[in-house]
Amino acid sequence: MTYSEAIEFLFNSLPVFQREGASAYKPGLGTSHALDDIFGNPHLAYPPIHIAGTNGKGSTAHTIAAVLARAGYKTGLYTSPHIFDFRERIRVNGRKISEKAVVDFVERWKAMSTDLTPSFFELTSTMAFEYFKKENVDVAVIETGLGGRLDSTNIITPILSVITNISHDHTNLLGDTLEKIAFEKAGIIKKGVPVVIGELQPETINVFGQKAAQSDAPLLVAEPVEAIVRENAIDYPHTPFGAVRGELAGECQVKNTATILCSLVCLRDLGFRITDEAVRDGFAHVCEDTGLMGRWMVLDNDPLTVCDTGHNIGGWEYIASQLSSRKSGRVHLIAGFVNDKDISAILKKIGGLGENVALYFASPSVPRGLAAADLARKASEFGLYGEVIPDVNDALAQARQCAAKDDMILIAGSNFLLADLRLDKEEC
Repeated sequence: MTYSEAIEFLFNSLPVFQREGASAYKPGLGTSHALDDIFGNPHLAYPPIHIAGTNGKGSTAHTIAAVLARAGYKTGLYTSPHIFDFRERIRVNGRKISEKAVVDFVERWKAMSTDLTPSFFELTSTMAFEYFKKENVDVAVIETGLGGRLDSTNIITPILSVITNISHDHTNLLGDTLEKIAFEKAGIIKKGVPVVIGELQPETINVFGQKAAQSDAPLLVAEPVEAIVRENAIDYPHTPFGAVRGELAGECQVKNTATILCSLVCLRDLGFRITDEAVRDGFAHVCEDTGLMGRWMVLDNDPLTVCDTGHNIGGWEYIASQLSSRKSGRVHLIAGFVNDKDISAILKKIGGLGENVALYFASPSVPRGLAAADLARKASEFGLYGEVIPDVNDALAQARQCAAKDDMILIAGSNFLLADLRLDKEEC
C-alpha cells in the first residue's frame, strides 16, 4: 500500500465528519474502547493532557506542546482537523507522523478480522495513541474533536484537563444553549484530575462547578493576563514566567494565553520541570515548533494578508474587534463556510464592520462547502454584497489587484477554505 492509498482508504472508506458533517458523527465511546483494546491500550503508556473547548483549543494545545518540548520532554500532539496534510494531526516534538507509519497502521487495521465499523476520527485517534506509545513520548497533548463527553478521545484519563471556552458551535449535535454545550465539554473532567477553565461565563459556572465537585477534581480558573497587542505578535509583560512575547497574534490569543499560563503553572505543580526560558521559547516559536497554521497567520506584508480559521461566532467576535481597530486602509475580506452551520450571527458581525470592507464570496472545495453563490444570497439578506469568486485563490488574486498599499486582505472562515490556498506546503 502506498501513502496515497492509505489516505484514500481513511477518507473514502470511513465516515469523515469534516467532509460529510453530522451524518458521519458517531457519539459514544464503545468503538473507541474496543479499538483501544485491539491495539493494546496504547494511551496508558504515557501521561496525557486533554483539551476541549469551542474556540482556542488548537492554539492552546500547540502552545502547551511547544513549551513542553522546549522544556526537554518528548511531546506527542494530536489535533484536528488538518489543513493541508493528514499527518499534521499527529506530531512528536513538532515532526509529523511519517508516511510509513500511517501506511503500516492502515495495513494492519485492514488485515484484522473484526466487526467494528469505526469512523475516521475513531480510527485516527487510535493511530495517534499507538504512535505516541511507539515513539516513547514523555507526555501527549490531546485535543478533542467535537464536544468532549462522547468524543473518541475521551477514553483517556489525563493528568490535566483544560476547557478553553464555550460558544455556540455544532449546536445541532451539542445543544442549542451554552449550558448544554458546556455539559458536553465538561465530560472530559475526570475523578481527581485538575481542570483548568479558561473562561467562566454566567451560563457555564454551575455546569463546570457541579461536574468538578462530583468528580472531586480541583478546579482552576484562568486569571486575566496583561497584554500589549501588536500587528504580528503580542507582548505579555507580567506572567508567572516573566515577560513573554507570543508569536500568535489576534486578539483571541490573549484569553488563550491566560488559559495556557494557568495550565503551565498547574503542570509545574504536578512535577513538570518547566523553566521560564522554555515558556518564553515555546510562546515565541510555537508555529515553527509545532506546525500550527491558520491563527491570524500572516501570508504577506505588501499588502498585509492574513488568514484565520474563523468558523463560528466565537471566533468572529475577535476577528470583528480586530478589524474594527484598524486605523487606515480598507479590508478585503474573502469568506467561505460549510453548508451545515447557521452563519447568520457571523454575517451580522461582518455587516457591523461598515462600508470599509470589500467582500469576496468563495467556497471550500469539499462536499460540505457552501457554494459561493449561496453564500452571497445569504449575505444579501443582511445587506452585504460583494464579488462571487468560488476559488479562494482566484479571489485572493482579485483582492491583491484591488488592494492599496495600506489595505488589508483577510481570508477567513472554514478550515477547508484555507486548505484550498496554494501555499508552499513542504514545511507544513
